[in-house]
Amino acid sequence: MVNPQMVMYEEEFHRIQTVVDRLVRDANAKVVFIVDKNGQLIAAAGDIDNVDTTSLASLTAGNIAATGGMAKLLKEQEFATQFHEGEKANIHIQLVGNRVILVVIFDTKSSLGLVRLRVKKATEELTRIFATLVTKAQEPGADTPFAEITDEDIDNLFND
Repeated sequence: MVNPQMVMYEEEFHRIQTVVDRLVRDANAKVVFIVDKNGQLIAAAGDIDNVDTTSLASLTAGNIAATGGMAKLLKEQEFATQFHEGEKANIHIQLVGNRVILVVIFDTKSSLGLVRLRVKKATEELTRIFATLVTKAQEPGADTPFAEITDEDIDNLFND
């Protein structure tokens, strides 16, 4: 099942960005980013000028979808963690709360053990933040970007 489009509030976005910024430092990573399951980049930190984050975000979401298909074939619910090791760069991918994907790119200046330790802590914090977002979005009368738009505003827009 596809997740409904997520509404991002400024307060939670800043909290997410703080976690991502801290993870780059604490894990000694080159790049950290968060992507939704549709491949939309939510937050990024680190040396992102040298990375095509849009393509990488999209490919990461496709990777999670493909791995999800393999998990179903093996009667698993999901493979929440993935690790890819290269000659110069490594990628640690973590599914967070079955909602978003946390990606950490690191090299020999860090280690898989350190990255896993820091990702575990960050995942717990991100899970709480995204749970807050879901709760906020489900509250009756929750602030939405369209709350202040009235039917009269819409009629006036199209009657010009």
